[in-house]
Amino acid sequence: MKITPELLLLIMILGAIATLQFYKGRKLNLTIMDYYLRTIEKVVKPKDRDYVWIGGYVGFRAFYKVNEGNIDKFEYTLTLLPRQSILYFPISKLINRHDKIYFVVRPYTTIRHEAHLIQKGYYRFRPKIEDEELLQREIIEANGKQYEALFEKRRDIEMLKEFLQGFSKIENVKHISLTPKTNVLYIFMKPEIETIEQDVRHIVRFVNESIKENPFER
Repeated sequence: MKITPELLLLIMILGAIATLQFYKGRKLNLTIMDYYLRTIEKVVKPKDRDYVWIGGYVGFRAFYKVNEGNIDKFEYTLTLLPRQSILYFPISKLINRHDKIYFVVRPYTTIRHEAHLIQKGYYRFRPKIEDEELLQREIIEANGKQYEALFEKRRDIEMLKEFLQGFSKIENVKHISLTPKTNVLYIFMKPEIETIEQDVRHIVRFVNESIKENPFER
């Protein structure tokens, strides 16, 4: 293939754009990560902390030892769209759709019954739920969004629905669950800088108040 001056100029321009986007996108992702980290720490107030970098500028995992109220451990995984890559970003946007945050909260209270709220139509391949065939199921609606409810005891799904309705933007919450096998509250959602503090405060309050008071032992 013959390289003409015009083609060479085009390659140089594309290279310059890709380089500029790399530095701009990298800085943006690092700024986003720093903001989420500082904001969540401010709310959770961990006694001890540990972080694992997920590689590149994609995100990180945080492990907090809280030892306060009803919260033993508070963990989360943040994954961001690859804003630093002008080529991969549109592909990732199509496949992954948005930034994601996964919260795993380990309370002192013993969780006795399984309960899930899963936003309908979000998962292309829904995650496997152990002994799903034993759970009751129904469709509930919150703020115009439909969620598939899977549960053992109705009172638990009613509590999760109330929890769901307390988030700043209900549509950002994709999956929440109470899992007795691992004794965790799980929340998968789309994070937003403007609302992350409010949403984390809501999670902490729910674990310290609603889960602690809920009659799981019965």
